[in-house]
Amino acid sequence: MRIINLYKYLTLKAEHKEYVLSKQVLRSGTSIGANVKEGLRGQTLPDFRAKMAIALKEASETEYWLELLHETGYIEEKAFTSIIEENIEIIKILTSIVKNSDKE
Repeated sequence: MRIINLYKYLTLKAEHKEYVLSKQVLRSGTSIGANVKEGLRGQTLPDFRAKMAIALKEASETEYWLELLHETGYIEEKAFTSIIEENIEIIKILTSIVKNSDKE
């Protein structure tokens, strides 16, 4: 939800009107949840692992786009700190899931 709201903020605010980077962060950021949801409905453990690994890759890509948006001045420090911390937590959770699902 925060990624979608960030996208709306970046594309609808008169002073921003940023479309290229914001579209990338929207795509990768929403893909995280889609892959997790699909993985939870996976038919096999390898299917589950694969979807969680893809979600982790998407979370890492989202981190990159958020950093780029921040470094170019589209996201202010306070908002960036909040959303990047949340993304880092998602990365930690997905990393743990991927590592632990390999042990089974």
